[in-house]
Amino acid sequence: MSRKSKAAEFVDEDYSLTINGRNVQVTEAMEGYIKDKLSKIEKYDIPIIDITITMDIQRFEHHVNLLVKLNHILIKSSAVTDDMYASIDKAVDKIQTQLKKYKQKIKDHHAKPLEVVDMAVNVLRPLKEVEAAEINEEIEAENASQRDKEYRPHHIVKQEKKPLKYLTLDEAIMKMELSGEVFLLFRNEVDRKLNVIYRREDGDYDLLMPEG
Repeated sequence: MSRKSKAAEFVDEDYSLTINGRNVQVTEAMEGYIKDKLSKIEKYDIPIIDITITMDIQRFEHHVNLLVKLNHILIKSSAVTDDMYASIDKAVDKIQTQLKKYKQKIKDHHAKPLEVVDMAVNVLRPLKEVEAAEINEEIEAENASQRDKEYRPHHIVKQEKKPLKYLTLDEAIMKMELSGEVFLLFRNEVDRKLNVIYRREDGDYDLLMPEG
């Protein structure tokens, strides 16, 4: 029978931490181990709003999903091993790698001048090679599932209002790489105009400027 432990919430002096357990009892030893591991990411001196870690056991596989919310960016990582502590290690290590990349990109961005964009459509290379295999597999699986269903007109099922952020092109690409989003709507910091950037199947990016 499925068992879910009550989420444990902690408030660090800089960010909040939530630990969820599904089919696993979150012990004090686990809580202490997680907090000790997460303390290592503080060395990057990046403002963190909150962290959520979810542990789950499925058929002897120990799953860990980690979400780290920064300012305007959500970084995700996951790991699966046959030991929960090993899964925690792998998930945190992945987050550390992404934070290190994020920190370096911010440093590189401030070290060089902004580029002028004068084309209506641009194809941009990502700043670094990203692991998009999981995203592409999910998209392909969803497309296959949709083809198997009987056609029906699409309709709006959810509406959200979100503020548009002013970003440079480098910041927009960096945000997509870290969040795994397929597209991003933002206002270009250079000319204040509306831009849409989306990920192509080959891993590159297309930039659309509806306002010319």
